[in-house]
Amino acid sequence: MTTILILLALFTLLLIRVPVAFTLGGLGLALLLLGGFSPLMAPQAILSTLDGFILLAVPLFLLMSNVLLKGGVGKDLFAAVHAWVGHWPGGLAVATIVSCGIFAAISGSSVATAATIGTVAIPEMISRGYEKKFVYGLLAAGGTLGILIPPSIPMIVYGFVTEQSVIALFLAGIGPGLLLVALFIAFAMIYARWFGGYTPEPPTSTKERISSTIRALPSMVLAGVVIGVIYTGIATPTEAAAIGFAVALLITGLYLRTLTWQGFKEAAFESMVTTVAILLIVAGAKVFGKAITLYRIPQEISMFIGQNIDTPLAFILVVSVVLLIMGLVFEALSMVLIMTPVLLPAAMALGFDPIWFGVYMVVMVECALITPPVGLNLYVIQSVARSSLADVSRGVLPFLALMLLSVVILYLWTDLALYIPFKL
Repeated sequence: MTTILILLALFTLLLIRVPVAFTLGGLGLALLLLGGFSPLMAPQAILSTLDGFILLAVPLFLLMSNVLLKGGVGKDLFAAVHAWVGHWPGGLAVATIVSCGIFAAISGSSVATAATIGTVAIPEMISRGYEKKFVYGLLAAGGTLGILIPPSIPMIVYGFVTEQSVIALFLAGIGPGLLLVALFIAFAMIYARWFGGYTPEPPTSTKERISSTIRALPSMVLAGVVIGVIYTGIATPTEAAAIGFAVALLITGLYLRTLTWQGFKEAAFESMVTTVAILLIVAGAKVFGKAITLYRIPQEISMFIGQNIDTPLAFILVVSVVLLIMGLVFEALSMVLIMTPVLLPAAMALGFDPIWFGVYMVVMVECALITPPVGLNLYVIQSVARSSLADVSRGVLPFLALMLLSVVILYLWTDLALYIPFKL
């Protein structure tokens, strides 16, 4: 009964739009006081949270992605990819997806990925005859690659909350990330081939391909550098984020000369605002997590699941439905922080690997990024395209189906996530 009352209080506060950080922290503190526990546990939990070295990666990755965004890197990256695949069926759509994948490997941010590539690709695709709803859906879904293909801020937070290796999580995201890229490309090519809505293009000259690739090459190398130093053990994710930020400054400030002082200040300010919001949510979630642990809520939920759901498949089906429903009203990071402490013990009891479960959670959280009414990527694309939310929402439906298909494949083929970090 206590568990039900606490969950009702949590969802009621969130549904009446109390900020997530204050909902989690305030409810956690109230539970500590009502349970007769020391209120000093709350500041102790917050201090232990914000003292984590791994969380330094969050502002550094945000700085890197915002510097690249303000430096206009997306335009050069899109031009280079388009030069190579633009003549394919649906070539512009393919170029958009590949560009999203590459920028995702640089930034770790879905919003930055959608905004950066969307600013360039949306007017280009519409001018070439692509259906607007398809274009909006493609960009909104392509942006979600930013939190799956490493580096990934939600994976950093998941690793911090669960005390799992962030490096292993990053590597586990590579396979599913590439799978989603392949599924999106296949759908885009089939859609263009059978439903038209685009203007075929002649192949680009070799000279133009080389020149555009040379201009975009530093940005592509940056993605390899960030992942490379993490994979080889040269640097931790936090140190890799710092290296990536420094290299991003060199690329946009000295090589491309596209980053102005005003652009840098805007990038720093936007990164600061986002970082504060994320850390407030993390701190509040830590207090709430401490409280529900003392009330043994995760153990009770795990016991309930164990008594009523006795197969891994049934567990995944139920959890997927719950996460999809939550995605209608909660943003991505909140879902990770609220549901992970509750679901992970039950998942591990049923034999799921915590690294695999982290990747699964992130894929489901990606769905939340493109489900109305609070899917952040929908609003990003709506803002960039100056279109209606209804058009963007309708456009993402086939891509949402493909993302759910990737969950099915991930469940049936666990090595898709676990092979690279543990067996390669």
